[in-house]
Amino acid sequence: MGLVENKLKLKKYIKKSKNVFLMGHKNLDLDALGSCIGMYSILKQQKKECYIVIDDKEQEMSVSKVLKEVEGCYNFIKSADIPIYLHKKNKKNLLIILDTNKRKLVQNEEALDYFDKKLIIDHHDLGNDTIENALIIEEENISSACELVVNIANIYNIDLSPYICTLLLSGIVLDTNNFTLKTTADTFYTAYFLAASGASPKKVQYLLKQDINTYIEQQKLLSNIEVIDKIAIARGTPYIIYRKEDLARMADTLLLFNGIEAGFVIGKMSKDIVGLSARSIGNYNISHILEKLGGGGDAYNGACTFNKKNISEVHELLKKTIKKQDGEEK
Repeated sequence: MGLVENKLKLKKYIKKSKNVFLMGHKNLDLDALGSCIGMYSILKQQKKECYIVIDDKEQEMSVSKVLKEVEGCYNFIKSADIPIYLHKKNKKNLLIILDTNKRKLVQNEEALDYFDKKLIIDHHDLGNDTIENALIIEEENISSACELVVNIANIYNIDLSPYICTLLLSGIVLDTNNFTLKTTADTFYTAYFLAASGASPKKVQYLLKQDINTYIEQQKLLSNIEVIDKIAIARGTPYIIYRKEDLARMADTLLLFNGIEAGFVIGKMSKDIVGLSARSIGNYNISHILEKLGGGGDAYNGACTFNKKNISEVHELLKKTIKKQDGEEK
């Protein structure tokens, strides 16, 4: 159910909690981090003790920029340290999960067991791996978790600082690919509201900037593309390590070509991990494919990772899943 239907339950969960822990998905992006920091600000104005849980050992460039800028301003902790900060009465503890609803995709799956009360704020489809025993606020037609957090701030009639407004706008710009995907009139109004509240478009551009050498490496992915019906699949070389955002940006790029309705990009993210990032214009629900591969997302974007598999193996697995999905739909 959405925010409107769950508004009273949301306020009740927050009101009865004392210590609140915020957690995004693995491999944080600006939507996950921005929504966590935005929600942190809302909660602090409700006199709550707040903690943002981050276990990622490496961060994408935009996330790293933000974490350096806000160092010392927020309580960032590792999941292993959660017990130190738990309230002695467990009913006073609340875990809020943002920008994902899948158990396998949170920063630390084992950390879920510390909490009896869990709240999910997300814009991705629910699935078989959706976290159970939680209050779920899920609106798949909303652009991003950041847009949802802006709506929550409006429910509480809270003014957010210009810097936080900038982070929230950055998350929206990222997840909509500059307002080209999953964008409604409400999304544009939210962006206008954030700008009117002090968000800096120039700062958003800075946060989303990428390294020129990285960009050149990304473009090389376009030399190895296979098209199945209206789906484009690009593969990276096994000798280059790509970041999550590199794969995501190239998946966005694939949608710029005529006749392409969905794009999948495969590349190595570390020595033993291959990543898969996917984008769609909305006519092809990529989440159905990604969930079968152990990942998640919605009709417009998503991702998954593979341990101990090479790029060719992931490529063949993806093609088989696409063909099976097409057969089921027919």
